[in-house]
Amino acid sequence: MTVAIAASGVRATARIGARGNGRGGTDLPVLDGEGPLAVRRTRSAGKGAHVTLVGAMSAPLGGDRLTVEAAAHAGARLRVGSAAATLALPGQSKEPARYDVRITVGDDAELRWLPEQLISVRDSELRVTTRAELAAGASLVLREEQVLGRTGEGPGRLTSRLTVRRAGRPLLDQELSCGPGAPGGWDGPAALAGHRAIGQLVVVHPEFEQEKPAPALLGDGAVRMPLAGPGVLVTVVAPDALRVRRALDEALRTLT
Repeated sequence: MTVAIAASGVRATARIGARGNGRGGTDLPVLDGEGPLAVRRTRSAGKGAHVTLVGAMSAPLGGDRLTVEAAAHAGARLRVGSAAATLALPGQSKEPARYDVRITVGDDAELRWLPEQLISVRDSELRVTTRAELAAGASLVLREEQVLGRTGEGPGRLTSRLTVRRAGRPLLDQELSCGPGAPGGWDGPAALAGHRAIGQLVVVHPEFEQEKPAPALLGDGAVRMPLAGPGVLVTVVAPDALRVRRALDEALRTLT
């Protein structure tokens, strides 16, 4: 294992690979982390595999380049979470930090990406990209939560792009930019309306080809929208992370 430490920051990658074992269970032939990206297999109920990302050091800092690659191949059931919230922190480098997530899900496989919140700390700058490539028979549950600033402080600059493709065709592609230097209006009534916590839930399942939930308001600041394919997007804005999590948990219960 090698961690590259450049003048502009740390370069590190974590890799998770799961495969169905032909007996209804899931093996983890690939489980490897570097530097601040430690990965641990955790006890799980049933025959799926659970993996937890554990922060081994403060990251991402300015200039860091972190990547997580998670693949659930045919027949696998994989859940990936994190042990704690991720803090985007300012560093010595003036370059923005990058956090890239690459998800691959094969036919008859399911991946649940359910990390804790990302907190954008004042004076930090972080660019997050999450890309999911799904086979036609794949299932995905993906949750993202962002908190703009710690208690009593303003946010850093946060840019987050989420892309989901199924069978080579786009299912979702959207970008959110918040904080100092972001395009005007991000905090206005047509966007976050003064809220400091944002959450998204994407659920893709082959059964949604025949029938999927209709658009709906799920409460104050929460909405459910079907995608142009077998998927559903839930978006929540709220004053704090606890309310976002409660709304997303309830939406997930109704969808699964």
